[in-house]
Amino acid sequence: MNEYQLLVEAFNRTTYPLSGHGKRNIQVLKEAFKDTDEKLDSDIYGSGQLIEEFQAEMAEFLGKESAVFFPSGTMAQQIALRIWCDRKGLKKVAYHPLCHLEIHEQDGLKELHHIEPVLLANKQSLIQLDDVLNMGPDIACLLLELPQREIGGQLPDYTELEAISAYCREQGILLHLDGARLFEILPYYGKTAAEVCALFDSVYVSFYKGIGGIAGAILAGSSDFTQESKIWKRRHGGDLISLYPYITSADYYFKQRVHKMGQYYEGAKELAGFFNRCHAVSTLPLVPVSNMFHVHFEMPKEKLVPILIAIYESTGIGLAQVLREIEGTTSCYYEVSIGDRYAEVPTEKIREALEMLDQKMREAL
Repeated sequence: MNEYQLLVEAFNRTTYPLSGHGKRNIQVLKEAFKDTDEKLDSDIYGSGQLIEEFQAEMAEFLGKESAVFFPSGTMAQQIALRIWCDRKGLKKVAYHPLCHLEIHEQDGLKELHHIEPVLLANKQSLIQLDDVLNMGPDIACLLLELPQREIGGQLPDYTELEAISAYCREQGILLHLDGARLFEILPYYGKTAAEVCALFDSVYVSFYKGIGGIAGAILAGSSDFTQESKIWKRRHGGDLISLYPYITSADYYFKQRVHKMGQYYEGAKELAGFFNRCHAVSTLPLVPVSNMFHVHFEMPKEKLVPILIAIYESTGIGLAQVLREIEGTTSCYYEVSIGDRYAEVPTEKIREALEMLDQKMREAL
């Protein structure tokens, strides 16, 4: 058994995993359907009361004229960018080098839509106004991801965001929000979803990340934009005969958790504080700006794995399930995403686990 499998198995045996809401098993769906009227009609090919009511609810929450439910964010965002490029008569979009479309979608935007990406900022930095001012000509749309997941969930200052939005509107550049974790950043900004979305022409949000649904996404914007997105949704095969398992779970967990984002944010700040007291351990960002952050260890993962397993077996606390190497270094990291589970863990157990981590890191280095 390799080190990866050993770590996963040890993590799965822990009493108190710190991240997320719980296991993604069939109970997630059973819970969402427990109080559902069994006579409620399902949606059919993108129409029907169930889907239309949820889309209207989300459009209002996001402050947009209209919204469309998609089976995946990958589909929703490629379609949004295709629409904006067609309207501008340009085939260039700008986004971060670690944007989901660039590193996780097998070049879908390029291969399916023949759209050329222009990469802004370097991999470890946020897109700033200066990057936008110098991004070159013939850009149809700029995509901003809030928070920027691959660099620890960092966020620009809100004033910077407002300045980028104002510049794009002055220049006729469409602005799209990759808001997969939009709900999670609202406590930090102290804004409503509608206030943040007002800065953007279109917005995508996910229902399986912080919300914890089965799958699915919303794409929101003007009515003419979302009508066009429905055509592309059909072309992409996104109009399944029924999407109600995804919609029902999205609706249920949205109502259960959207008001808890402040709680998750405070939990993330507390946990990051514990990590930052440990020898050769640091978080990115130092103080989280949402419920997520990265934990960096100044140690190769093959040396860290037995340390973590010992902590899991001694304390019952589950920290990392997967460790990733940091290119060009002997360090590694993992991603934390605080959800319902964190509040269920006794604080003294967390302190015990992190004190043990500190001690073992000092002994090993």
